[in-house]
Amino acid sequence: MNEKIILLVEDNPDDETLTLRALKKNNIGNDVVIVRDGAEALDYLFGTGAYAGRDMTSMPAVTLLDLKLPKVDGLEVLRRLRSDERTELIPVVILTSSIEEQDLVRSYKLGANSYIRKPVDFSQFAEAIRQLGLYWLVINEPPPARGT
Repeated sequence: MNEKIILLVEDNPDDETLTLRALKKNNIGNDVVIVRDGAEALDYLFGTGAYAGRDMTSMPAVTLLDLKLPKVDGLEVLRRLRSDERTELIPVVILTSSIEEQDLVRSYKLGANSYIRKPVDFSQFAEAIRQLGLYWLVINEPPPARGT
C-alpha cells in the first residue's frame, strides 16, 4: 500500500514551519510535499511544469490548502481540482488565517471538505493538526484512486 501523502500548499514560511512542527509533535510521519503557490500546486496535482513525469498514481491523501496564495489563489486551485475527474475526489482541507465569511462560503461551494482557521496559539494549532491528521490519515476512508 502506498504511503499517504500530505500536500501542503502554503506560501508563508512561518506557517509552513509551524505546520511541519505540529505534524512532527503529533508523530504524523507521512511524507509531506510542500508547494509555495497555487500554480505550483496545480503543476504537482496535474503532473505538469516542474512535476512533469511524476507518478500520477500517487496522489495526496489530503491537501492542506491556504487561500491567500501568489500566482493562483487557493479558491481557484480548489475550483480546478473539483472540475477535473482525476482530482475531483482528493480531500481538500482549507487551512487559512482568513476570517472572511465569503471565503468560508466560497470554499464549501467549490467543494472543500473542511475549513480550518489557523489558531494563533501554537498549542491550539498543534492540536488542530493532530485532530486533522487522525481524521484524514487514519479514520477517513479515502476515495479509490482514479486513472490518469
